[in-house]
Amino acid sequence: MIQAIGLTSNPRKELPPAIDDVSFEAHSGRVTALLGAPGAGKSTALRLMLELQQGRGIAYFRGRPLHRIAHPSREVGVLLGDVPGHPARTVRGYLRMLCAAAGLPTRRADEVLEVVGLVSLCEARLGTLSRGMDRRLGLACALLSDPHTLVLDEPADGLAVREGRWLHGIMRAHAEQGGTVLFSTGDPKEAARTADRVLTLEQGRLIADQEVADFSRTRLRPRVAVRTPYAARLEALLTKEARTARRSVEIVSEGGNRLSVYGSTCAEVGEAAFRHGILVHQLADEVGDMGPVPTMPPMAVEDDQEWADGADPEEVRWFEAHRTAAEVPRTSAFAAPTVTEPRAPAFVHGSAEGDAEPGAVRTTLATDADADPSDPAPLPSAPPSEAHSSEVDSAPLSPVHSSDADSAPSPPAHPSEVDADPASLSPDRASGTGPTSPPLPALPPPITVRSAPSPLRPLRYELRRAGGVGTTYVTAAAVLVTSALMAVILARIGHTPQPRLLAAWPRELPLPPAALGAGLLGAIAFGDEFRHPALAADRGTVPRRLGLLVAKLLVAAATALLLAVLAVGCDLEVLYLVYGPELISVPADWLPLGASWVGLVVGCAWAGVLAAGVFRSTSAGLAAVVAVPLLVVPLVQKVLEGSSVRSAIGFPMRLRELVMVQWPFGGERYLEAVARAVVQPVGGALLLSLTALLGAYVLTNLRARVRG
Repeated sequence: MIQAIGLTSNPRKELPPAIDDVSFEAHSGRVTALLGAPGAGKSTALRLMLELQQGRGIAYFRGRPLHRIAHPSREVGVLLGDVPGHPARTVRGYLRMLCAAAGLPTRRADEVLEVVGLVSLCEARLGTLSRGMDRRLGLACALLSDPHTLVLDEPADGLAVREGRWLHGIMRAHAEQGGTVLFSTGDPKEAARTADRVLTLEQGRLIADQEVADFSRTRLRPRVAVRTPYAARLEALLTKEARTARRSVEIVSEGGNRLSVYGSTCAEVGEAAFRHGILVHQLADEVGDMGPVPTMPPMAVEDDQEWADGADPEEVRWFEAHRTAAEVPRTSAFAAPTVTEPRAPAFVHGSAEGDAEPGAVRTTLATDADADPSDPAPLPSAPPSEAHSSEVDSAPLSPVHSSDADSAPSPPAHPSEVDADPASLSPDRASGTGPTSPPLPALPPPITVRSAPSPLRPLRYELRRAGGVGTTYVTAAAVLVTSALMAVILARIGHTPQPRLLAAWPRELPLPPAALGAGLLGAIAFGDEFRHPALAADRGTVPRRLGLLVAKLLVAAATALLLAVLAVGCDLEVLYLVYGPELISVPADWLPLGASWVGLVVGCAWAGVLAAGVFRSTSAGLAAVVAVPLLVVPLVQKVLEGSSVRSAIGFPMRLRELVMVQWPFGGERYLEAVARAVVQPVGGALLLSLTALLGAYVLTNLRARVRG
């Protein structure tokens, strides 16, 4: 279960906090709705619960706050807004990247894709997905780690009717298996149809915490409750008068001798009954419930023209193949026996069979006109052919009837599926699991055995992150082409030392193309985590896990090393093709030069990674890389200049004397090369920058843990 205690957001400029001292509970095995108008604080409350926003208060997930859970993605599945993935990443690649971060086998991605119906779009780019497909992918991400709790922010916002029903069915199925579901919505009808408990937020405060039956009866549409032994006659008269006056009135037979009149008043109903001499036993203003969700008959998606014309073709094909699973998952236990809810205001036409107009919505109502007014309405048991029925037709205010998808014809309700009183429902019916409830959509298979924690988990994630989009490959190709062209131009101009010629590093540039490219790739490694926070629910807004940092440093170093070797190789090959073999001779001091070159490129990559992690921006990471030769190097040169500076001649011999052992394979030469690279102004400045950035990263990490 979820226990939220005292959630309070930080005050805004001259404005009260978005939410103030909000506390509630969401129990396991139930669907809980967080209801509120736009700006009421629903999203803020969810983000505070998930520790994605600074504020006061705490939320416990089965007795533990999120920052105390070793693997938060296994406990909480989150859907907040659109899927935070790189637009160029594929659907399957994105899920497999998350599988690597969570330590799940890659086949888990295919399992959830099958459940949400995205198998045919597994190679589609995230940036090309429609709203409905993006929502399904977000739900797949939430279900990926088989979490106990689902936290969904406006999951059905902007979805078509059928998509919303399917999504609500997934939520109900998860709760039926013992999970906890908390979702936010701004639609009271959606909350009443889907949830078991409704929490109402208004201006940042919790104003109501109700069971769904109480919420439905107290906070939804007002109605006039009428009880008369001549219910069918009164219904026909009220319908006729509404049609004549062209007023939007909806009349629902509650079974037996009871009527619910929506869109009218007690005075109007009482006057109509008096004029026609109809005896009325009860006439009262009430706030009625909404009735059951109108079920859709099995039909092709193409019949729903309004939806099919505006939907993505892949969505249409998916619903054509899964239309039986798109039905509403359950009938509300608190609902009235039968009711239709046209989206637009509608006229309710008479019950006479000849009054029905073409294209109007019809719902067959089971009644018992002979029942005693003082007795509760019995449970109908006659088959539909023997039950007395009345036709209720709905039409919009204009003479032309609406063709909205919500007004599609509904099949007659079988009397055995109609309950006059919510109290008469059995427990399994009330929970939506009885034999008369439509089958719930299938969930991904549970994860019974989880792999042990592995230090390679972040490394696998980083490899999939870096290789899943074309940015790495495009940047590397641009670096190699630029380096080769610059080497040719420098050779043409002349007066460039051979080491700089092979690195394509003119004196006018602060860094060679390979070093700039490595720094850019390093900055992207952390910059993407903030621009596309795929791990936000698992690691917070600042992904500062030590394993993730080490993985990014290793991958950045390997990428930079490969880029350094390829850049020099391409420069050599192009110089040989253009000018012949005279420019490609190997320098005598190639070892220290090679060490300096590799150290420069890898150091720039690491500086980009650390700076982007500290400043939360790719551009800030690249700026830190460029600042090393422009700002730090002149500062280091100024500190080291003077007569007191001495050379490191004889360093290997003195090192051998200190260790008093023979270095294997001439190891002192390599150490000398590294030492020479470090004592160079650029090498020293880069080492100084890396030390400062690492210290800043550790400091911000400690601050984040203290706040948690």
